[in-house]
Amino acid sequence: MTRSGRLAEQLDWYWRKNLRPRLNGLTDEEYFWEPVRGCWSIRPHGTSDAPISEGSGKWTMDSASPDTMPAPPPVTTIAWRLAHIIVSCLGYRVGWHFGGQDIDSRTFAYAGTADEALEQLDEMYGRWNSGVRELSDADLENPPPVGPERRPMEGIVLHVNRELIHHGAEISLLRDLYRRQDGAVPRRI
Repeated sequence: MTRSGRLAEQLDWYWRKNLRPRLNGLTDEEYFWEPVRGCWSIRPHGTSDAPISEGSGKWTMDSASPDTMPAPPPVTTIAWRLAHIIVSCLGYRVGWHFGGQDIDSRTFAYAGTADEALEQLDEMYGRWNSGVRELSDADLENPPPVGPERRPMEGIVLHVNRELIHHGAEISLLRDLYRRQDGAVPRRI
């Protein structure tokens, strides 16, 4: 197996065995569930209280610039985390490195349903994984010829792998918490 094949397979194994099966059956109620007050999410255009509301369609993503980011950062919904994976983790890089359509968080049409978000995720993940598998050893050892990332492509691929595993685990935990809501008062030790 090639180096690029091993890098792609690392993420693809996680995708096939862990993350994607955990997303099956995701409902709109879960997608938008806010486990605490003040969550960031995907919201109907014009309804966000966040410092910045990104997106050009019927739905926008809560956001902030570095100087307006609340401290501590808000808890985010499954909708927000999926949008982050689709746009920031995969979308930008597919456009920059594999000749895909340029993605911009300010103009992206964010998904208003769980099914639509999963379609976007599947498409973007497929494009990313295919692109990684086509990289040569020389491609991996050098910074990409286009895009703002100036480190070797292998480091970019490893970073994306970590991001998807990290955010996928957060989404999985949110699904677990959603399913186990029972109104019980937490036990104090």
